[in-house]
Amino acid sequence: MLSYKDSTRTIKDSGTDTVVIPVGATEQFGPYLPMHLDTLIADLYAEAYGNELNAYILPTLPFNTSEEHAAFKGTVTVSPNTLTAMLEEIIVNLTRQGFTKFVICTGHGGAYWESAFVKHINFKYPNIILIAPNHNTNKAWNEAIKKAELEGLNEIHGGLLSVCTAMWLCPELVTLESMGSNIPSENLTYADYLTWDKLTEDGCWGSFDLGSHSPEQLRKKGETFWTTFISKRSQGLKEILETAYHKKLL
Repeated sequence: MLSYKDSTRTIKDSGTDTVVIPVGATEQFGPYLPMHLDTLIADLYAEAYGNELNAYILPTLPFNTSEEHAAFKGTVTVSPNTLTAMLEEIIVNLTRQGFTKFVICTGHGGAYWESAFVKHINFKYPNIILIAPNHNTNKAWNEAIKKAELEGLNEIHGGLLSVCTAMWLCPELVTLESMGSNIPSENLTYADYLTWDKLTEDGCWGSFDLGSHSPEQLRKKGETFWTTFISKRSQGLKEILETAYHKKLL
């Protein structure tokens, strides 16, 4: 695995032709969690995929399409056109240096631009491949939820799993307090149309009850979930990337 912390000679001498582009976010996670959790998650993806592919990992971009959270102070959102234009320029630049295989990984679940971007780049540039590792997401999710003993989790954003994640990745930044509420199921109909200040009490789509778990239990659940989930999503990634590239260039 290589990264932007290596020298240009090290990267060149490695012979790698693969780049991992991680995209995080800066957005609210309820009243008590830091806003860079999606960026930390994207870092985890990038490291795992970089190791799997012996790839060159770029710095994680800390902004995303976070419109649903934009009413909460501190959240940064950029338009999909702006974000994808920058990502395309990054890919074109690196292609000129001889890179031919690209993997994009987003830590933000609301990155709806991702699939359209992957499809467009592969159509526009016939001599490279770009993939997003979503080949076994549901299986990986179910296994990680079971292993972390989080069965029955009713959360989209900012509930128990988010607290567990933060307690593993950045516990010094967490204020452990109850947050969130039960969101009416009918609100899902409007989740992509309205900002979440209109649909939730405090930005959390899910809930966390103080005292339900000890801090160490929360940390362990976060570690177990993410290490399991990302490990499972990494399986088969190299074969998919290489096969897709060779099929495209036939």
